[in-house]
Amino acid sequence: MNAKRPQCAAPASVTPAASQNYHYVTLDHSSGAETALAEEVALAIAYNGISQAVMLVTPTDLEDFIVGFSLGSGIIKDASEIYDLKLTGAGPAQYAQVEIASRAFWNLKQQRRQLAGTSGCGLCGVEAVEQALPELNVLAGAPLPPAQWLEGLRQRISEFQPLGQHCGAVHAAVYMDARGELLMGREDIGRHNALDKLIGALVRQNIDFSGGAAIVTSRCSLELIQKVLRAGIQTLISLSSPTGLALQWARRHNLNLIHLPQKSAPRVYSPAQESQA
Repeated sequence: MNAKRPQCAAPASVTPAASQNYHYVTLDHSSGAETALAEEVALAIAYNGISQAVMLVTPTDLEDFIVGFSLGSGIIKDASEIYDLKLTGAGPAQYAQVEIASRAFWNLKQQRRQLAGTSGCGLCGVEAVEQALPELNVLAGAPLPPAQWLEGLRQRISEFQPLGQHCGAVHAAVYMDARGELLMGREDIGRHNALDKLIGALVRQNIDFSGGAAIVTSRCSLELIQKVLRAGIQTLISLSSPTGLALQWARRHNLNLIHLPQKSAPRVYSPAQESQA
């Protein structure tokens, strides 16, 4: 993938903090206190002036999210197809105006998609089954990561989850490079949003995907598989079990898919392994 960084105008938006303190009382009114809660905003994304999606997102790393969302949703094939990106808005209402190449915009109009995203769903508004199950390129295949790279991984990724550690309610996506080092992470109320942010950050910072792995803290369903396939990341590690359909797609497209259970050894679901029974 050509990881040329798209030009992004200085943001004109004023977004709320990632978290704020709110007061609560116990049910019996015997006590009360303040606690930090994660914030979310509605982000409306328009491409070349045409509204495409409204996503509920955590108000951090929005440029990363837009680049990753554009790639992961198949709207663009390469980050160089984003010519400009402008953020406006205030408070919970945010707007992104994205200028993309004519070829990408033509393909987008042909798709006739009108997404309405939420924090819990990655395929809302898709008009046809063919759009939910697109034809994607098969990866070349890559070696599985060494077992020692995954030792203590749940604990090690905690440093990339500052918002989650502070107030909870968010998912994380973390990138491990070809040496087994944890390079960067992104957080969001939406599990697919967190992965979009991570992919966008990697692309914008010209990080080489070769030999690396994406790690997600959430359940691993089909849309996460599709996003890493489109990005060209060849290994996906999930802290939660994959769905059967996600597993099938991983095997079909040569994606290494590993589940890291909380209290047992890592499970390799793809590539398929011969039974040892």
